[in-house]
Amino acid sequence: MELTVKDRSNYLKGLLILIGKDKIISEAERNNLMEISAILGFDREFCKNAIDEILFNEYIIEEPPLFSNMEIAKAFVRDGMNLAFSDRELHLYELNWLNSVVETNKIDPGWKLEEFNRLQELSSVKHASKPEFEISSLIKRAE
Repeated sequence: MELTVKDRSNYLKGLLILIGKDKIISEAERNNLMEISAILGFDREFCKNAIDEILFNEYIIEEPPLFSNMEIAKAFVRDGMNLAFSDRELHLYELNWLNSVVETNKIDPGWKLEEFNRLQELSSVKHASKPEFEISSLIKRAE
């Protein structure tokens, strides 16, 4: 499985849109997105600027990303849930946007519900631990 440049760009842009949905970017969201952007191979300064500007950039088209395969789309939803929940709240705007990604990529809604329930269970057990990002394992497998 190849993670194309377009998939990488869509992944980062999609996560940027997601963290901006509640109009607040927490320090945890910022740090986690910086880590994901490094995993994806993006320049640190570029990502820092993109995060700083996401709430004010009126030219961002908030269309849900369409990925080249289901595995990348599911990794995005998992990472998106972890990222959105990193401030200990999954806001309705964030959840609705993740639902639109699920629909766009034709992911079974039941799968998303199972992942959401799994995340809730994990978060009650691992209060302060840092999430493991799905995209990291996809990239390692592709190398």
